[in-house]
Amino acid sequence: MTKGIGAFSFEKGGRTYHCKAEACESLGPGLWWWFTVSSDPQRYAPFQAAAGDTERSIQTRIVAFYERRLWARAQPAAPHQSFGRPGKPSVPVSAKK
Repeated sequence: MTKGIGAFSFEKGGRTYHCKAEACESLGPGLWWWFTVSSDPQRYAPFQAAAGDTERSIQTRIVAFYERRLWARAQPAAPHQSFGRPGKPSVPVSAKK
């Protein structure tokens, strides 16, 4: 699948990315592109390795994935929905005496 591509690193946008294709049974069969970023302790496996992968195509996909992730993290939190029993309905003014 990733014949000729071993582990590699690259820099983009002030970050260093370290990439490696590895198997992960919990993600499914085959190899997955794992990467880490110098500014983030998390390790990611966003996509499966493919026959036509090149270092350049992998870099492009990884940077796009990570920048979308940073954008999503920067968005304001969505308002929480109130789940549970509704409160008592208010009594209309015309019904009060």
